Amino acid sequence: MNKDLTKYAATKKKSEQSVLIGGIAAIIGAISFFTVPNQIGLILGAVLFIIGIIFAVMGSVKFNKLSTNFKVDVVTELVTSFVDEGKFDPHQGLPQGVVYATEFLKRADRFHSEDFLSGSMDGVQFISSDVKLEERHVERTENGTREYYETYFLGRIFRFEFNKSFEGYLQVLEKGRPVVKRKFNKVKLESVVFNKKFKTFATSEHSAFYVLTPHFMEALMNFEKNNKGNISFSFIDNHLFIGINNFKDTFELKMFRKLDESVFEEFKRDLFVIKEVVSELRLNNNIFKKE
Repeated sequence: MNKDLTKYAATKKKSEQSVLIGGIAAIIGAISFFTVPNQIGLILGAVLFIIGIIFAVMGSVKFNKLSTNFKVDVVTELVTSFVDEGKFDPHQGLPQGVVYATEFLKRADRFHSEDFLSGSMDGVQFISSDVKLEERHVERTENGTREYYETYFLGRIFRFEFNKSFEGYLQVLEKGRPVVKRKFNKVKLESVVFNKKFKTFATSEHSAFYVLTPHFMEALMNFEKNNKGNISFSFIDNHLFIGINNFKDTFELKMFRKLDESVFEEFKRDLFVIKEVVSELRLNNNIFKKE
């Protein structure tokens, strides 16, 4: 394990111990408070519970700070070595305008975005970030109403730039349909397997067949196979938007999970998605608009 990971692993372990000890103390305190039938038991139980909560909160705060510092130091270095002109900012995300420009994601009642990543690979410019979209719900209860939020998208959004503009609008979706009022038509392609996996919507059927060649459909299928979650593709002007709804926070440390080289390798695989898109889909070729 390299020096940086060893340093972070030691700090991570201390924060986890604080959370664990605090949690156990809080549980014991709560049990004592409700089961010991005397004033001393009540006082000791309450004190132990409060101390436990303080320890747990302090450990959690320390872990969150560690996770952010890990991103800033370790992940940033990894990104700059993997991506040309790579920039990574854990505090920033894609703006709402870019996310909804995908035209396959409906507007959320609560929007959050972080872990902004930008750069280029083989001359193809891209931006991406983690995105969380939540929908507000209100249900009636015996005591009135209850408000809660349900997450319908949690994953990564990418925007890649083509060398040329695409003619018309095209979406290839594993689930759902376009959320904008364009004159989309559902297109059946020659591949039965592809039609079973994806639904294709296009404003021009001719353009859909022009872009979705047998090779390109195979590349999309391979991309879906290699990436868990629901995959969405949207071709707009000179951009390709990709959404991976896998209910996963990218580049996040997990509490009580050992911090070793396997975590580092997982982050590398998350970055490899970019290379996979560029190489498999041949985005560095001028294939999206006829001369």
